[in-house]
Amino acid sequence: MVFEAFGLSGEVLKAVSELGFEEPTPIQVLAIPKMLLGNDITGQAETGTGKTAAFGIPVIEKIERNKRETQALVLCPTRELAIQVAEEFSKLLKYIPSVTVLPVYGGQAIDRQIRALKGGVQIIIATPGRLIDHIDRGTLNLKNVKMLVLDEGDQMLDMGFRDEIETIIFELPKNRQTVLFSATMPKPILEISQKFQKNPIFIKVPDRELIVPGIEQFYIEVKEQDKLEVLCRVIDMQNPPLSLIFTNTKRAADYVTLHLNTRGYLVEGLHGDMKQQQRDRVMGRFRARNIDILVATDVAARGIDVEDIDTVFNYDVPQDVEYYVHRIGRTGRAGKTGKSITFVSPKEIYKLRQIQRYANIRIARIPVPTLRDIEETRTQQVIEQVREIVMDGGASAYQKLVEQMMQEEYSSMEIAAGLIKIVLDSKGDQKGNGKDYNENIPVHATSSNMEKLSINIGRERGIRVKDILGAIAGETGVPGRLIGAIEIQDRHSYVEVPSSEASHIIEAMHNKTIRGYSVILTPAKKRGQY
Repeated sequence: MVFEAFGLSGEVLKAVSELGFEEPTPIQVLAIPKMLLGNDITGQAETGTGKTAAFGIPVIEKIERNKRETQALVLCPTRELAIQVAEEFSKLLKYIPSVTVLPVYGGQAIDRQIRALKGGVQIIIATPGRLIDHIDRGTLNLKNVKMLVLDEGDQMLDMGFRDEIETIIFELPKNRQTVLFSATMPKPILEISQKFQKNPIFIKVPDRELIVPGIEQFYIEVKEQDKLEVLCRVIDMQNPPLSLIFTNTKRAADYVTLHLNTRGYLVEGLHGDMKQQQRDRVMGRFRARNIDILVATDVAARGIDVEDIDTVFNYDVPQDVEYYVHRIGRTGRAGKTGKSITFVSPKEIYKLRQIQRYANIRIARIPVPTLRDIEETRTQQVIEQVREIVMDGGASAYQKLVEQMMQEEYSSMEIAAGLIKIVLDSKGDQKGNGKDYNENIPVHATSSNMEKLSINIGRERGIRVKDILGAIAGETGVPGRLIGAIEIQDRHSYVEVPSSEASHIIEAMHNKTIRGYSVILTPAKKRGQY
């Protein structure tokens, strides 16, 4: 099944393509055609199954674009869900600027909402309490609403919103289309359906038994713009012999492939726009180990059955829980160990929680590798190689060269250290990123248990991220992996440290220096994130 089969407008199809929805999920296949026909629907679907797009796409298609009046209303149980749904609608409306969507929820200034409503809003995503407030104030006209969607119906009833729901529904025209989605179907939900829907069609995605492979699963929280940089760091840290990177869109697959190639990695991409001959060629090179990394979209990766894939990277959090399970299942086959690492932007954390809950798994959080972590890893790799060569007797042929250099009054320690430096520098340059790491990205994702400190020196003194990281770790004993985001400005800098260690770090760094300059650390003024 493809989205084109639904007869959608070109603008929506373009937005859907850019969102990476290469094919509809099962709930979308069941819901979209029936909603487009105007049927009332009661759908049973879990969060994380593509449910928002299942009702969002037909709602958008049925909006009369030239009418600046409220035509569709989506009720959500919480402000967080209302915001998420509104953001999803905004993405689907990317190429339809004439249609507006407004989230209406408590905790936001009501005056701002009133001003937006006066300007004319075709789609409203609201929580019941704040919507009732607008109805009581007379600031919302619902007489032209032709579509009502009740999202997470069972949760709304569990939160005690039944009276509010009924009050809102009585304000709507009787000839509207009513759609109800719920993860479960308790008796109160069926009563709502019977009372307010006309001949509803019941749809349900068959229960799926998600068998999650027994592999190590991790995630890294990182800003969207830093993903590629962090991906390179992780690849260099993990050094997987064979790895698979998943993206949600074809555009992202091309972007990641291009930039990894320019950094010297052996990588090729695979997506639906490629001809079969091209796909076969790429897969042949991957199976033959002529490339180390394959970047693919979910649909293009179907049928990939390559043994010994060490690590699966989710460059994007998948749109569907089942996609996540299919992705990570590419590694850890035939009883072998495997690993998956998912990159999650702060706004996508809720998606990760949905995956964990629905698939009944635990995905552990790991920090962004620091530059020091990478150097330590490279050093250990070289030391292990040297040990193997010495144990195998492969170094004996070069002893005369060392003896000649020692006659020039160099010690064996100096010669060995110089050779290791050459090897380490070449290992960095092999992939073109030895000295090109972006030092100004957060070395660890921020979290609620971190405190931001200000340092009285910055870029004008030649201070670098690694200088601050090294000084704090060296002087205070706090491991570098626990240090958070570091930002260098002209005359001062900021560093995030564990809240439990903040006082200790401030005290321990008193009268200490960084690059020869005396430093003073103080708690930063809380003026938002930097």
